[in-house]
Amino acid sequence: MLPLFKKKTSLPAYPPDIHSHLLPGLDDGTKSYEETLEILKQFYEIGTRKLYTTPHIMSDLYPNEEETILGKLSWVKEKLTLDDVDIDIQAAAEYYLDEILLEKLDNTPKKLLSFGDRYLLFETSFMNQPFYLQEFIFKAISQGYKPVLAHPERYSYIQNDPSILDDLMQRGVLLQLNIISLAGYYSKPVKKLAEKLIDQKKIHFIGSDCHNLQQFLALKEAMTTRHYKKALDLPLINYKL
Repeated sequence: MLPLFKKKTSLPAYPPDIHSHLLPGLDDGTKSYEETLEILKQFYEIGTRKLYTTPHIMSDLYPNEEETILGKLSWVKEKLTLDDVDIDIQAAAEYYLDEILLEKLDNTPKKLLSFGDRYLLFETSFMNQPFYLQEFIFKAISQGYKPVLAHPERYSYIQNDPSILDDLMQRGVLLQLNIISLAGYYSKPVKKLAEKLIDQKKIHFIGSDCHNLQQFLALKEAMTTRHYKKALDLPLINYKL
């Protein structure tokens, strides 16, 4: 296939992305294929050639099933082929840590949508640390998964006590930073913790968490920051995907 665009930016290239919401109509991400197509064109322009999009699986708000996500991925890939888009898009999921996820690990662990070398992306409540967090980590690792905590800089309970991350990493949890946090997209405390985690070399993955074009613009702004360039110098697992 021929590239849609020549690379026009002098920014450091954005590596394979492992967190986004670009399967239209499944969650709070893109609403149409046209929106997805435009964002993928933008990713191509900043140097991304591979992308794992990760719809929410959240029992209350977004009760997606793994089969539904894979079906929508197949539909999007077919349309991208017709539109001659030379970018490799795959799908995993961003799992919300609740009782339903624990049940999936007990009953249907092989169905879970991971990416790469069985990396399993999950998020928690933004306010409080789940009391079954350690149970989830043990079960996920026992099933051969490598749990990846999405955007740790955004959780209030971690902002209040960042040492929680040291315990999680000792238990085998990997950490994924949202790059748009570096642009102050969420808040100043989130930006401050994001920079601190990069300085302390505690980040294993970076991700865009892109839901829409507005967030993609925030991503491009964040790519101009010193800490973005510093993050690229870390031994990110993104480079191995």
